[in-house]
Amino acid sequence: MTKIVSSPDCGNSPKMEFLKAFNIAFAKGDVEFITQSVSDDIVWDIIGDKKIVGKERFTEELERMKNVQTSELIIHQVLSHGKEGAVNGIMKMLDGRQYAFSDFYRFTGAKGAKIKSITSYVIGVKPI
Repeated sequence: MTKIVSSPDCGNSPKMEFLKAFNIAFAKGDVEFITQSVSDDIVWDIIGDKKIVGKERFTEELERMKNVQTSELIIHQVLSHGKEGAVNGIMKMLDGRQYAFSDFYRFTGAKGAKIKSITSYVIGVKPI
């Protein structure tokens, strides 16, 4: 089971609460929730690694990644404004690896709906 540690209180912002839930789903490998939350023309740019375009390729990538199990997700910040949002924190893996991440989201509209693009910065860090 993945331990979730989240310091931001997102209760007054539905979009911030959604981004928190999206990141928790990612840590738990909930491919169904994640794919239902993105547009068909999703673009996921993992800086320095790869760019994934389209929901089919996005889903394939998620399926490949879900075997890597997360032991803990620590969310430091969740931000949103208009059509954009951001989340940063730490993911600790079962095998001991840890990653600091910052994800920047663009939605299909200011009212939310679905995620149109994600830009991810992921850095391996020494265990704390």
